[in-house]
Amino acid sequence: MSWNDVIGQACTPREALDREQIEGRTDAYFLRMRDIVSQFGDCRVTYAVFVRRPVVAAYGLALQWVQNVARHQGFSVEITEVHPEGTWVGAGDPLFYLTGSLVSLAPLETLLLQKTGAACVAAHNAYQMALALPEVPFLAMDARHCAGGEMQELMAYAAAVGSRAAQAEGAVGFIGNANHATARFFGQERGLGTMPHAFIGYAGSTLRAAEMYVERFPDEPLTVLVDYFGQEVTDMLEVCRRFPERAAAGELSVRLDTHGGRFMEGLDPQRSYEVLERNTPGTIRRYRSEKELRYLVGTGVSAAAIWRMREALDEAGFPKVKIVVSSGFGIAKCTAMHDASAPIDIVGTGSFLPDRWSETYATADIVSYDGEPRVKIGREFLLQKLQERTS
Repeated sequence: MSWNDVIGQACTPREALDREQIEGRTDAYFLRMRDIVSQFGDCRVTYAVFVRRPVVAAYGLALQWVQNVARHQGFSVEITEVHPEGTWVGAGDPLFYLTGSLVSLAPLETLLLQKTGAACVAAHNAYQMALALPEVPFLAMDARHCAGGEMQELMAYAAAVGSRAAQAEGAVGFIGNANHATARFFGQERGLGTMPHAFIGYAGSTLRAAEMYVERFPDEPLTVLVDYFGQEVTDMLEVCRRFPERAAAGELSVRLDTHGGRFMEGLDPQRSYEVLERNTPGTIRRYRSEKELRYLVGTGVSAAAIWRMREALDEAGFPKVKIVVSSGFGIAKCTAMHDASAPIDIVGTGSFLPDRWSETYATADIVSYDGEPRVKIGREFLLQKLQERTS
């Protein structure tokens, strides 16, 4: 299935195409303008859509929605892509131009912007994360942080766009996600993942949870979550000894998700420094910010914690057991992990979601009325790309 087919399958619910529903969600002043223009004469306009910060172009779902609305309501639109999807876009540079009837397009502006800005920022974040750890596969685990199904689809799509951009530069990128509904964006039929913390609590022990999982899903690889009882190393080695064949075949993984309120089993500040000195000499000696130090030798899933788990597995004779990491793996943390050469096999993260929502605000300005260039003072730069395409 092609990427365009994947985008096309992101079907818009019928109510999202309905004129009454759209008018109920858009800003009222656009409706007033529509009504006035309807009385005094429609106009063919061109909108320039942009974001005020650098992003990766991820507007496919937004344009798919506009085209679906146009077909449903019986009007036509013309789209000029300035920056193809998946490419880097500078701050304030138009992403695309949208041309059509002002009466038809005015009610759509609010919803179009909702579907554009956040996706472009999230795509940029995913792109940077994938490039920070180019040899490591990522798993998108953003759904629990989304405000409903529409955002869930938009953010998964954005991660896939950013990932494809990073893959074009040689990174592995995102290979899947954690739910079925948006798995298609990553070329999967179903979501990926094995067990939550609640399952460990239900089982009563990490080992018993692993045994129950294998009994229910005997033909699937096993990834064991090990921080529930605060015995990450002890519990993982116990699981490895219980399933030595899986461990030897590379079909057993440990997921580190230790929260930031404590160190992983066996570590403290001094021991964390020692672990990094043994495995990546010099990394910790250079000047580091407080945040970088936390990622390297602090509590939670630090570079030292990952290296210590790798040491323990190798020393016990389980070198093929993989390490999956999660918990706050945003751009800065991924960069720190790369600097420490942390032995990560997979990153599970939802931290590509924008953390400063004010940066996601997209804007649409009309730059042409019936073919005559015209834009408010201060936004003349939006005309440049349009004039380049019409001259």
